[in-house]
Amino acid sequence: MFRHRRFAATAAALTLGAVATAVFGFVAPASAHVTVNPREATQGGYGRLAFRVPNESDTASTTKLEVFLPENAPLGSVSTMPVPGWTVAVEKRQVDPPVQVHGSEITEVVSKITWTAGDGAAIAPGTFQEFPVSMGPLPEIDQIVFKALQTYSDGAVVRWIDPPQQPGGEEPAAPAPVLTLTAAGADTPTDAPTDAPAAAPSDDSDDEDGNGLAVGLGVAGLLAGLGGLVLGGLAFARTRRSSGAVPGDEAATPTS
Repeated sequence: MFRHRRFAATAAALTLGAVATAVFGFVAPASAHVTVNPREATQGGYGRLAFRVPNESDTASTTKLEVFLPENAPLGSVSTMPVPGWTVAVEKRQVDPPVQVHGSEITEVVSKITWTAGDGAAIAPGTFQEFPVSMGPLPEIDQIVFKALQTYSDGAVVRWIDPPQQPGGEEPAAPAPVLTLTAAGADTPTDAPTDAPAAAPSDDSDDEDGNGLAVGLGVAGLLAGLGGLVLGGLAFARTRRSSGAVPGDEAATPTS
């Protein structure tokens, strides 16, 4: 009887360990980077975008975000959406030749946007914040790379400026946010922005919700299987006792 109980306990422990490994393997988060969401838009249109900033520090909060618009892809129209508790400053630069926007020539474009947190508005550890922007017309190029600087309350600055990963290459340590551009009329993802200049916060469910649902279903299935194993073990133990188990076997059960 002691051997049967020890076997059952060992099997249960191994199964629980496997379940825990599988669960934590599924939900282990990837490195959190500053990103632009959605990550695809249409050339020639306006993009309703949001720069998503996760806080990666365990002790400090994010107090400032600086986003640099690319010099090789000037954007004639850039507007920001107010973020409660944050102030925004926009810097501009001259361009030559001018940028064409709805038949007008624009000689000055936005070069940098800086968001600064007010009292109590900093991005705390374990949280993230989105900074919505409307921009366009989007240039007829394959992608726009936005370099970004993230400043923490302890003075640390993370420079999200590494160029995108090349095919077959290693992922950069601090990748810059990248917006992929597709030709007008090409297939675009369902979360691609509409060609409208009005800015709105991007929905944070574009990838997290899908991944979260898959993880939740996977975890539920694993836990259900574990529950079945435990119930089966209890039924097996009751069957052994009713079929002639020797009274007093409980005394042989180890205390540890």
